[in-house]
Amino acid sequence: MKLQIRLLGGVELCVDDQIVTPGAAKRRAVLAGLALEANRSVSLRRLADMVWSDVPPASAVANLRSHAAGLRRVLGDRLVARPNAYELRLSPHELDVTEFHRLTSEGRALLRTTDPASAVGTLTAALAHWRGASGDGLPRGTALDNRWASLDEQRLQVFEELAEARLAAGEHGHLLPELRGHLAAHPLRERAWAQLMLALYRCGDVPAALTVYRDARTTLDEQLGIEPGEELSTLHHAMLDRAAELAYAPPPVPVTATIAQVTAVPGTPGVAPPSPRGLGDVGWAVPRELPAGLVTFVGRGRETAEVVTALRAATPAAVVVTGAFGSGKTALAVRAAHAVAAGFPDGQVFVDLGNQAPVAPGEVLARVLRAIGVTPGEVPGNTDERAGWYRSLVVGRRLLLVVDGVTRAAQVRPLLPAGPGPVLLVVGQRRLGALDGVRRVTLRPLAAADAHDLLATLAGPEWLAADPVAARELVRLCAGSVLALRAAGARLAAGSGMSVGALVGQLADGRERLDLLDYEDLSVRASLDTVVAAVRADDEVAGRLLALLGAAPDALRQPERVARQLGISGARMGRALDDLADAHLLQIHQNEPGGHLLPALVREYAAELAAVPTVAAHSLTGSRVDPRAA
Repeated sequence: MKLQIRLLGGVELCVDDQIVTPGAAKRRAVLAGLALEANRSVSLRRLADMVWSDVPPASAVANLRSHAAGLRRVLGDRLVARPNAYELRLSPHELDVTEFHRLTSEGRALLRTTDPASAVGTLTAALAHWRGASGDGLPRGTALDNRWASLDEQRLQVFEELAEARLAAGEHGHLLPELRGHLAAHPLRERAWAQLMLALYRCGDVPAALTVYRDARTTLDEQLGIEPGEELSTLHHAMLDRAAELAYAPPPVPVTATIAQVTAVPGTPGVAPPSPRGLGDVGWAVPRELPAGLVTFVGRGRETAEVVTALRAATPAAVVVTGAFGSGKTALAVRAAHAVAAGFPDGQVFVDLGNQAPVAPGEVLARVLRAIGVTPGEVPGNTDERAGWYRSLVVGRRLLLVVDGVTRAAQVRPLLPAGPGPVLLVVGQRRLGALDGVRRVTLRPLAAADAHDLLATLAGPEWLAADPVAARELVRLCAGSVLALRAAGARLAAGSGMSVGALVGQLADGRERLDLLDYEDLSVRASLDTVVAAVRADDEVAGRLLALLGAAPDALRQPERVARQLGISGARMGRALDDLADAHLLQIHQNEPGGHLLPALVREYAAELAAVPTVAAHSLTGSRVDPRAA
């Protein structure tokens, strides 16, 4: 049994990669208490104290045994009955609290070395396990309260330790909004005040840094009646003196050596292999191509942790992030790549194929070869030869290769690592099932709570608080699409004076929904244009079927009739349906008539495709359909 128990947020139980609902709050408290004491017997009396906030009722033991029986139906022999006690058997990696502590310990050890920036990836991975307040949704006032308070405090400490590592890595500019948000929620954290001061100072804004000190002093005086501690005061005096040691000192740039000059043992991570025939004195360029990550990254803690863990693991050496259009795949991949970048000293290559199907494997290989130091004139003309050069150059190298916008497995198959060293991270709308031996992480629609938080971050919480009913409806209309939420949030924050209720009223109309979810370079329609074009390039029938469903969403209740109207066999239509589902343009729902369902925003787009009614659509609906209202 593959088991995952998550307590760093709402309690989650995952069995064989499927989320299982543990039950009511008290049953979840039983699970949490046993998980926190994993592999140790927990008496019924201690369990009762973990579940009830006051004196347990007379039926407490019977209730606990009932909850344990319910959990055992899911956990099987992992939950062992002892005399008047229970024991939950877990491996360390099966509980997010244990993994958080392990990564935190490793990160702190790296932070104490001569290269504190090397702790960035490990500490980022530790925080990625958090999805909200620990034990969220469980009864309060119980014996578990101290555990939750301790975990929440550790989270704040790790955030500040990560900030220290990122300051050492020169990320002072990117840290500013995160530190301000941290202090807005936790204004008494003196270490964070010091970090914000230093980040501003290193950005060249000395007046702002000194203003932050005054703000910290005022806050500490008003809320605690104390003066700033030694760390803050010393830093303040050093800034007044413009002390040289406050300036950022970048790490030394690695010396670029030609492959022919390296004579170390092949296969050693970070050491170049002998030159393959014909490469001569090609140099290793140590690329640093990762784009900046999003500052307003909300949710996806579990998925980010999965990708980070997979990239750090020895096997598999390739990870595929997939999901529906606008689900935030690229943002998550870039965030995970930055988290592990320190573990890839030979460089990070980023290739964006833009979801364009015509990009051939040979073109992708040429782009990668140029990034790692092969001059354009030396890139072989033959795809197989390019693949051979690539494998020879990267063997033993700790190279992270991120390829975004992949539409076909063939585009990245030549890049699959053939030995230890390099790691491949692929981002694609499709599942890319033809790639063998890879770890796949699929992004589902963003949860409603995370969607609300993202909108609040982008537009300002006061906008949503002014009309909570409209805010919930806006979240629903965006259908869990990160792209749609960002476009809506940007539109609200644009200063036009549009209220959340007004935006919801226009979006609910349907006829202008995709127009309103288009703001500067954030466009739901443009994203779907690209995805659908790639699907059509591979399967013209799938494109026609999508347009037909836009005019007649219920057409699949009569699949034989649809196949006749399209002039294809039932088996051919089945393949077209599979292609649409593989690209996340169609959802498989066994309980739905016809077994398939168009996601909300895809349905709006498909209606636009059917704007000029085809004969097939007309005959299925019996009348001319206004496709925008379908």
